[in-house]
Amino acid sequence: MTDRTPFWRSGLTSRNRRAIGLLFAAVLALTVVADAQTLPSAAAPVAIEVRAEPVAAFDVRDPARRQFGLLEFRGGLALRSTYKNFGGMSAIRVACDGEHFIALSDKGWWFRGRIVYEGSRPNGIVEAEMAPILGPDGQPLAARGWYDTESIAEDGGTLYVGIERVHQIVRFNYGKEGLFARGRPIPPPPGFRSLPFNRGLEALVFVPKGLPLGGTLIAISERGLDSAGNISGFLLGGPRPGGFAVRRSSSYDVSDAALLPGGDVLLLERKLSWTSGLNVRIRRIGLGEIKPGATVDGPVLLEADLGYEIDNMEGLSVHRNAGGETVLTLISDDNFLPFQRTLLLQFTLAEP
Repeated sequence: MTDRTPFWRSGLTSRNRRAIGLLFAAVLALTVVADAQTLPSAAAPVAIEVRAEPVAAFDVRDPARRQFGLLEFRGGLALRSTYKNFGGMSAIRVACDGEHFIALSDKGWWFRGRIVYEGSRPNGIVEAEMAPILGPDGQPLAARGWYDTESIAEDGGTLYVGIERVHQIVRFNYGKEGLFARGRPIPPPPGFRSLPFNRGLEALVFVPKGLPLGGTLIAISERGLDSAGNISGFLLGGPRPGGFAVRRSSSYDVSDAALLPGGDVLLLERKLSWTSGLNVRIRRIGLGEIKPGATVDGPVLLEADLGYEIDNMEGLSVHRNAGGETVLTLISDDNFLPFQRTLLLQFTLAEP
């Protein structure tokens, strides 16, 4: 636990969990309105200071525990900044060096920097910058109402960003233009714009060449359901474009996705329950199973409730470090509220 563990985590009981579930549900509903009222203006990137407090244990009830199925907890950070636009982190991509990262907030801001380590444990964030995400006209995407940026996919120097409530995907030449890159919309797939207003595009994964579906951009909704009650997904470009579904179970919704080095897809999921509060889950989906018309499912790697060091976990990234380890990085959306946190957590995945 951190030395600033939120008041709501102490003394968790079933009654507390129900109250927390109600609180989180109310927060998510209110941010739909609040986000629309806070639009950024065009500005150059700003260097910011990010303070990091260690998260030494993942299991609050058993701080010595490090192993969670195939995942081993490496460490984490609770991040804070006085910069007014810091917060609301909804997606992250960590570079293969395990240090440099690009993230975004759901109010249309880039956040990038470098993770520093003490051994294998994250120890801080340096060289941090934020900048508004720009549209094709050079103005902030949020100025046109495209502020609900929720997902990132990376294809070399190209970044794709998913915008939930307007059902858009925009492409950036980040490798050449950095934080000044202008986003240009790409044509949406059939059925994309019929997704629910605030349950639309939530996860993007680009599949590199050499893997099944090489050259495909995979897009998955948060809770856009098909006629069978499963979560709608889309395959853009690549050898077999079309629609597919992710089997929905236990009332979980999709928060993000990332590609493992061997090709499988990890799904980060979240649910709010009136009885147990906030829960997060990670599922593993075989890439070879994803194809037009398919309904895919896979084993659960991790499931955690408020007895663990979680918050509103919305971003997931995967990289393979110099030692050959597969490292998962998760980041949370604090909804710009003082009783929530921006958590950055890392796990090592033991491949079966």
